[in-house]
Amino acid sequence: MTSIARRGVCLVLSAPSGAGKTAISDALLKSEPLLERSVSVTTRARRPNEIDGVHYHFMTEDQFQDALRNDALLEWARVLQGTHAYGSPRAPIEAALAAGRDVVFDIDWQGHLQLRSKLPADVVGVFILPPDLATLDARLRGRAGDSPEEIARRMRVARDEISHWVDFDHVVVNDDLSVATESVRSILHAARSVRTRMVGLPDYIRRLG
Repeated sequence: MTSIARRGVCLVLSAPSGAGKTAISDALLKSEPLLERSVSVTTRARRPNEIDGVHYHFMTEDQFQDALRNDALLEWARVLQGTHAYGSPRAPIEAALAAGRDVVFDIDWQGHLQLRSKLPADVVGVFILPPDLATLDARLRGRAGDSPEEIARRMRVARDEISHWVDFDHVVVNDDLSVATESVRSILHAARSVRTRMVGLPDYIRRLG
């Protein structure tokens, strides 16, 4: 296929826990060479099996506050009752977009809205839904290690998250992982060919004579 220079896409996958967004992003990353995962910054301590810059960019709280003051994060949030902060660093994402590479984000609906406010022309949001709440509950119960109390909490959170489907460009129901993955792939490929994203199109048209 003829290559035309283009700006990359921020592909946001958001979903309640257990709906399958991580499995879908992992499948896409294995088969889409121009797609890369956004590596978040975090203030939590690095675990023994984690590599700085691969799993996360680890920061002190002071460094995180500096990043906020300098508008170096495209979205951020605190978790665990405000203990640890996470965010998406601006510089590597903007560099990837400028180079025509796409970046996939696994963030919640609030992070999606923050990201869209910073890069309104670059974000394509996809909300992943389970086929029904009973299936979501079964998927959560199938995970090892979660207590019944934690599963119940996740189900309560899921109901709230699902109410924000209206904030997204696309909605995909993950009844079958391979079908859902192909649906998201189609969304990504369509976003790549949006006319305003194809920055090399005027030169290509001129070469056609």
